[in-house]
Amino acid sequence: MEWQKKPLGTVADLCLGKMLDQNKNRGEPLPYLANVNVRWGEFELNNLRTMRFELKEKDRYGLKFGDIVMCEGGEPGRCAIWKDQIHGMMIQKALHRIRPKDYLDYRFLFYSLLNIGKSKGFDQYFTGATIKHLPGEKLAMVQVNIPPLPIQRRIASILSAYDDLIENNTRRIAILEEMARRIYEEWFVKFKFPGHEMVKMVDSELGKIPEGWKVKAVPDAIDISPTTKLQKDGQKPFVPMNCLSDKSMVITRYEMREGNSGSKFKNGDTLFARITPCLENGKTGFVQFLPNDNAIAFGSTEFIVLRSRTLSSEIVYLLSRTNSFRDNAIKSMSGATGRQRVRESCFSSYLFAHPNKEIINRFTELVSPMFRGVFLLQRKNFNLRTTRDFLLPKLISGEIDVSKFPEPQEDAAA
Repeated sequence: MEWQKKPLGTVADLCLGKMLDQNKNRGEPLPYLANVNVRWGEFELNNLRTMRFELKEKDRYGLKFGDIVMCEGGEPGRCAIWKDQIHGMMIQKALHRIRPKDYLDYRFLFYSLLNIGKSKGFDQYFTGATIKHLPGEKLAMVQVNIPPLPIQRRIASILSAYDDLIENNTRRIAILEEMARRIYEEWFVKFKFPGHEMVKMVDSELGKIPEGWKVKAVPDAIDISPTTKLQKDGQKPFVPMNCLSDKSMVITRYEMREGNSGSKFKNGDTLFARITPCLENGKTGFVQFLPNDNAIAFGSTEFIVLRSRTLSSEIVYLLSRTNSFRDNAIKSMSGATGRQRVRESCFSSYLFAHPNKEIINRFTELVSPMFRGVFLLQRKNFNLRTTRDFLLPKLISGEIDVSKFPEPQEDAAA
C-alpha cells in the first residue's frame, strides 16, 4: 500500500470546544483548556479555569488519551497530544479537538501536523486579515500524507524517542532547579545554613539575622542593568523575550543578529522580565550559554539585567526567583494597562540579609554544579531538538526509509 494524501476531516473527527457564556452554562464545573494552555508539543496546566458542562456535553467537549488539541486562533495550528494528564479535562471554543480514526496513529498525526506548522503549511487555510484563525471547515481541508499503519508507527516511534529523551532531561532540569531553590531557602530565608547553631542571631530592621550578616538594598550588592559595551557590526547572539522560561533558568534558544540595540549581558547575568504579563508569569533566565566570560550578547529591551557585585551569580538568580523580590517589582509597575513596566528604582527599597563571604563561597560551591548540570542538560535538549527537526520533514514525507533507521541514544545527544 502506497502513501496517500487525504483531507484531515476524512481521517479524524474534528470538534471545536465549548463557547464561554456564563449565562448559558449549566451542569458540573470542570477544568478546561484554553488557547494559552497549549504549546507546541506540550501543555501549560497551571492556573486552569473551570466552566460548567452538562452531562451531554462531556463527550462532545471532553478529551481522551491520544486526542490532539490545536489552537484555532492566537497561533493557529499550535498543537499537542493529550495524554490524560488530568482526567476529565474539557476544551473551550478557542481549541480544536482532533481525534484520529483507528487506522491513523495519533503520534504520527501529531508529527504530521507539527511538520505542517513548522513549514507554514497552515497559512493558506487561515482566515482574518489582522487576527488569524483556523476555523473547523478549513482545518478539515488540510492535506495529510498517510502511509500504511506499520510505517506510521515506526516513524512515530523514532520521533517520539527524541521527545522522550527531551522530556526526561527537562524533568532532571526541574529537579536540579528545585534542589537549588530549596537550599537557598534553607540558608538565606530560614537561616539554617550548616553550622547555624553556633551563630548568634542579632536584631536588624528585617528582624533577627545571623551575626556578621548585613542588611543591604539590592543596588548595594547587585548592578541593575549595568552599562556594557557591544560592537554594532557583525552578528551576535540575541535573546528574545519568548526564549525565557516561566519556571526555569533555561534560555531555550537564541538568534544571531546584527546591531546592538537592547539589553546587554554576559555569562552569570540574570535576565529579569520588566513588562507585564511576562514578569507576573515568571520569565527569568540565567545566562551561561556564551562561549567564555568575555563574550557579550544582547536581547529584548524588556529585560532588566541583574549582575552580581558582592554576592555570586547563582545567589542573584535564586534571589530574583523569590516571591518577595518579584512582588516588590510587580508593585512598582506603572504605565498603560497591558503595557506596564517595572521601575528600576524599586530595587533600592528592597532590603535583604546579605551573608558574609564564607557563606557566599560555601553556598556557591554547593549549587554551582547544579547550575552547570542544567546547562549541560539544556544543551543536550537543544541537540536533540535540532536532530528531530531535521529528520521530521524527511520522515513524514517518506524521503527516508525507516525500516532500519536507528532510534536516538541519550549519549549521542551530548
